Amino acid sequence: MTNIGQRLTRRSFLTGAAGVGALAAFGLAGCAPKGAETASAENGASIPGTNADGQPEHSDWLGSAPEIAPEDIVETKDTELLIIGAGNGGMAAAATAADLGLDFMLCEKTGSVQRTRHWFGAINTKYTEAAGAHVDEKQLLNEFARYASGQCDQRVIRVWIRESAEMTDWLDPILTSAGMTCAFDNDIDHATGGTSFALFPMEHYYSGKDASGESLERNKVLLAYINERGHDVTYNHKLVKLVQDDSGSVTGALFETSDGYVQVNSEKGVLLATGGYTSNAEMLRACNPLVDRCVTLQYGSPNNVGEGIKAGIWAGGQKDSIGAPMIFDRGAVKPGESAGIISEPGEVATFVGTDKQFNLGSQPFMKVARDGKRFVNESTPYDFCCFAAAEHEGGVFCQVFDSNLKEDVKRFSTIGCSRQTQQLLAKEADTPIDDIYAAELEKGVMVKADTIDELADKLGFADEAKEAFLAEVEKYNGFYDAQDDADFGKEAYRLSALRTAPFYGVWYGGSLLTTVDGLRINEDMQVLDANARPIKGLYAAGDCSGSVFGNNYPEYIVGCACGRTITFARHAVRHMAGDLA
Repeated sequence: MTNIGQRLTRRSFLTGAAGVGALAAFGLAGCAPKGAETASAENGASIPGTNADGQPEHSDWLGSAPEIAPEDIVETKDTELLIIGAGNGGMAAAATAADLGLDFMLCEKTGSVQRTRHWFGAINTKYTEAAGAHVDEKQLLNEFARYASGQCDQRVIRVWIRESAEMTDWLDPILTSAGMTCAFDNDIDHATGGTSFALFPMEHYYSGKDASGESLERNKVLLAYINERGHDVTYNHKLVKLVQDDSGSVTGALFETSDGYVQVNSEKGVLLATGGYTSNAEMLRACNPLVDRCVTLQYGSPNNVGEGIKAGIWAGGQKDSIGAPMIFDRGAVKPGESAGIISEPGEVATFVGTDKQFNLGSQPFMKVARDGKRFVNESTPYDFCCFAAAEHEGGVFCQVFDSNLKEDVKRFSTIGCSRQTQQLLAKEADTPIDDIYAAELEKGVMVKADTIDELADKLGFADEAKEAFLAEVEKYNGFYDAQDDADFGKEAYRLSALRTAPFYGVWYGGSLLTTVDGLRINEDMQVLDANARPIKGLYAAGDCSGSVFGNNYPEYIVGCACGRTITFARHAVRHMAGDLA
């Protein structure tokens, strides 16, 4: 068996592609920084963003597949199906494989199953129908594509829309028999978003406790499920590269273990479920440059550094050319701190924020930039405010509110996980604001003042910026009185006054949860080559897969990322097993 790197040099691999250049053909054009020197291709044409060897400029994040000598492989194993990554996708794939009676290996690079993303979106499930909340699937498909500006594969998205109900029917008895119950979010009875975004009831959340009172997690329940059927996770196996035969088909993978390199051969194929690349600073800078301009907190998995994406590209796969970061407006920072990756080259991506997400940032209160002025309609998907802040100094924004916080948040009635603030404040109806947010006040990421003038000083506004901020507060109060946001068109019910002391303010940047641009796939989750043809034996699901998102994560299509992860992982295994009609 050989790796594609042994059959085709990187140079010929890139320069041999047609069209505007191999980078674009392989979906890497968006990962080459602007201003890179151009190089001449063998035919004399110019390939933007490449060096003399035909490689992307500053492409250190990709590198090349390592060469492993046969004598360095200490063990070779054979299996029917290989799943790489024990996260939301990998665990669903393993449970599906166990149900189908497949002999499989599930390899995880760490020593434990990865954490569960509990909320997932599913369409027209038994819970949806019981609530009388049927979704127009065609409208949803087109709304999804609108978020991505059409830079997606609608046939792939359609698989999630059509199969997520079956996935839920399969998953539900596994979770409920373990003691978890499903809460379906159907509390959508109003327009949301300054541009009338469509809302779809689809968010499912399973929760419960075990006999000892510990909270149950879906991935751990699925671990127990596969254990009961005689399977387990093979831990501490870090993916090095994929193995291919002379035809280019993927036949297995090489892993780095404490004992040396281990090769796993797989009869039916390999499913990559290795996550995104939130902790790979070089990859973020190259493929998601907006992250460096507006993010202050990395809240994703430190283990997600893009190994699966890189291995898939080394094997001939395409990557999405458009970055798609999942950014929430909850990365609280102290006055004066700015957005941006602060780690040195080669280090894990780190930002100035080191705390957990501060959910309050997703409430549509008045928000201003460092010049003291509003700059955006605050009633839009989470990442819109962060993207807009990237156009201003420091890439951060300041949220301000007064002591009517609880009443305002209840009236705002946001959806998705931002609702957690509403639930918290309702639960703490009799608790003073200062006690609820004592930790944030003590750390200095939330400031409190008896007057707006004092608040401006504590938030770091000075001179012209302070004057602008005070004028903006006065104007915003006028918008509230008139119930008309004349500047940005925010809905009247999401306006609030700033008149009742004490007053509060918090500076925020974006909180990066994950990246959702990855290897391009078809409707069966097969990874595609430069000609959009499936690479035999190679599948991808979850955040290492692409073809679904472009530019952003569609926040108002609640839970769609995790929903498609579970759905696609199950579909991939069923396709390999020949279980699909």
